[in-house]
Amino acid sequence: MGTPARIVVLPQTTSHLRIEDLTLPDPGPTQVVVKQFASGICHSQLHQMHRPRANPVILGHESTGVVVKKGSLVNHVREGDTVMVTWVPRNARGRKKQPVRAELKVADGTAISENVFTWADHTLADEQYVVKVAESIRKDVTAIIGCAVMTGAGAVINTANVKAGESVAVFGVGGVGLSAVVGAKVAGANPIIAVDLSDEKLEFAKKFGATHVINASREDPIAAIHALTGKKDKYTILHTAVSGVDYAFDCIGIRKTMEQIVPACRSGHFGVCDGGTAVLVGVPGTPVELNAMDILLNEKHFIGSIGGSCAPDRDFPKFLDWFDKGTLDLDAMVTERYRLDDINAACHALETGKISGRAILEF
Repeated sequence: MGTPARIVVLPQTTSHLRIEDLTLPDPGPTQVVVKQFASGICHSQLHQMHRPRANPVILGHESTGVVVKKGSLVNHVREGDTVMVTWVPRNARGRKKQPVRAELKVADGTAISENVFTWADHTLADEQYVVKVAESIRKDVTAIIGCAVMTGAGAVINTANVKAGESVAVFGVGGVGLSAVVGAKVAGANPIIAVDLSDEKLEFAKKFGATHVINASREDPIAAIHALTGKKDKYTILHTAVSGVDYAFDCIGIRKTMEQIVPACRSGHFGVCDGGTAVLVGVPGTPVELNAMDILLNEKHFIGSIGGSCAPDRDFPKFLDWFDKGTLDLDAMVTERYRLDDINAACHALETGKISGRAILEF
């Protein structure tokens, strides 16, 4: 017997979302059915909404919920357990099989196959995408740990492995960027420079640990970063003073910011140490052109970070501990809350820049 569910469906030919009453199939041997409490609303879903597609799509990839059914081979959770759903396998090193995709049919009869979908009051996912957490956790704001926090903070502490005293710039301080700022603060980075086009978002970023802010609509962020980070006692191969941050994180993924993070990085100190590292965190929507001579002469690095290089079984307890201790202020980061029926309004607000932090759906 299946599980009734209300699910957001993205049609094939329009970006206007619809809500359908569907029946989830019973879980396969390695699958779990989760009744959801809350789900994050992520920018990457906007990318999906504007891309051409051959079929309808179901969306969402970060949530909190409770297990209502489980497959016969699932042994890390039981019915009644509080869980978080995410799009990164919880223990990729330990898994023995590829995760099983959820298979269901939407109202027009189209078959849909998806790893994860959380814009729904109930969801079906492989056990690798379901992380057991304490029953006592907050069930609303913690939903964004499954993508926003993991992606931003993880890029800092896992991908880049930022150390105390190293300098950081974060381009784009929405939910992911704010999480990167928090990760930099936890790591002991200094300075932590937030770059955005909105004074409101930049002021907001100070609450999460940004020590300096740059409004890129009014000044050149690269020049401003170098002015803040000069080291007169260290010199490049061209005998100019070293400046720039140790790590620059692009949490947006547009061409302009992707092309700004490398020149924002510190030049290498010739014969002593290599240059800084530019980390692409946001989903890129365009090609990018990098200055190869800058990378060569200054021994800089350009790397990617997908999902903050996180292992959810390992990292989610850490992020929940940050929240419990007040280091990660999810109550401040979640600035908007919506009902499932208001999903189109929520996506419009996100796309038009009206959400300063992160928005969630509450079921």
